[in-house]
Amino acid sequence: QVQLVESGGGLVQPGGSLRLSCVASGRTFRSYSMGWFRQAPVKWREFVAAISRNGDITSYGNSVKGRFTISRDNAKNTVYLQMNSLKPEDTAVYYCAADSVGGTSVRNYNYWGQGTQVTVSS
Repeated sequence: QVQLVESGGGLVQPGGSLRLSCVASGRTFRSYSMGWFRQAPVKWREFVAAISRNGDITSYGNSVKGRFTISRDNAKNTVYLQMNSLKPEDTAVYYCAADSVGGTSVRNYNYWGQGTQVTVSS
């Protein structure tokens, strides 16, 4: 069992940057693959980024490649999402997720945070 708490969301202008953090409870953080997903109103939850247990493998959704970077610090039980060159279409609630399987599918993750709102607007 793991509990996830996201932070770092907010309002930012187009072209700006934000860094999201997700802190996990428990001592088994390093045994989980981690992912970030987002959901805009009336849209499906969308894959954003994922990272393997030791951080050596990452993957990104096509819409964020080259702009977003996922990373993790296993000593701090934390996964990050650095978001640069933000666009209005990045506006969504961003969720952190954890599971032993990981990957790009929502169905691969059993543990979810409560979400943090990111709004990109001038």
